[in-house]
Amino acid sequence: MPISENSRGLILAISSSLFIGTSFILKKKGLKRAAAGNRAGVGGYAYLLEPLWWTGMITMIVGEVANFVAYIYAPAVLVTPLGVLSIIISAVLAHFMLKERLQRLGVVGCVSCIVGSVVIVIHAPQEHMPASLEEIWILATQPAFMIYVAATLAMVLALILHFEPRYGQTNILVYLGICSLMGSFTIVSIKAIGIAIKLTLEGISQVAYPQTWFFLSVAVICVITQLNYLNKALDTFNTAIVSPIYYVMFTTMTIIASAIMFKDWAGQSVSDIVSEICGFITVLSGTIMLHVTREQEPVTAPGTATWYDREHIKSIEDGHYILLHDSEYLDSYSVLAKN
Repeated sequence: MPISENSRGLILAISSSLFIGTSFILKKKGLKRAAAGNRAGVGGYAYLLEPLWWTGMITMIVGEVANFVAYIYAPAVLVTPLGVLSIIISAVLAHFMLKERLQRLGVVGCVSCIVGSVVIVIHAPQEHMPASLEEIWILATQPAFMIYVAATLAMVLALILHFEPRYGQTNILVYLGICSLMGSFTIVSIKAIGIAIKLTLEGISQVAYPQTWFFLSVAVICVITQLNYLNKALDTFNTAIVSPIYYVMFTTMTIIASAIMFKDWAGQSVSDIVSEICGFITVLSGTIMLHVTREQEPVTAPGTATWYDREHIKSIEDGHYILLHDSEYLDSYSVLAKN
């Protein structure tokens, strides 16, 4: 019995989530080990010398490749929401490997995410495959999508130039906002590249089209930008917070971009569209439950040196010696400052 294209995309999307969810933990542990150098959250790149970070990076690349191929076979409205599985995997692994507690309500959140994903899978649309890169280019240059591109680029520039220097270390939405907005372009470009590769393998070469190289350039620029700001977010904030918020923002922006450009919902019945929206809301509810039930770790301010001497966490901040009394998970502490 032949496997439908949506089923292939589904299998690849689930595999992708497994690898990406694991990569969050490996990269986080690598960033922790490299924290003695210049931290990524304050512009440092010491993590590039940490093997564990590179292991996580390779794992993420494998997951992203699987995700890339999934977009060739299935619409973004199916593939992107299934990224919630990576949140569940990272939450469970963080509980055991990073000592970031997953409480009972968090388990309910995981179940909600799974239920919502199943609903989305059941009602996912069968996608119309563009016949060439020229057809994709027509979709990309339609007025509605061009308005979306202009608005998104304006928000990215505002976040990078105005908000990041002022609020990047204290507001997680700055780093993840940049990642998510650029990520919507990444997915659209990767989908176009994937379609070009598929058509080329079927004997309809797309290499000569300049649009192929344009989409490839956009994808590379967006991926590099995403990785840079995602590393900053992971190094500055708790993984338990980064994963769900990034998922919600990234998925929302991707679905909006894909719906505008590829018209994923065209031809679907109202009941199917409503069911997909309800499934997505269920997934979002699950991620919120995961977020509110996980423990935050203290954020070290720029210019602060912190270390552990087997008994206590110690710190030097603004010339003052500070003793941070250790707790089981290093997230509940009192401060005794000596002038």
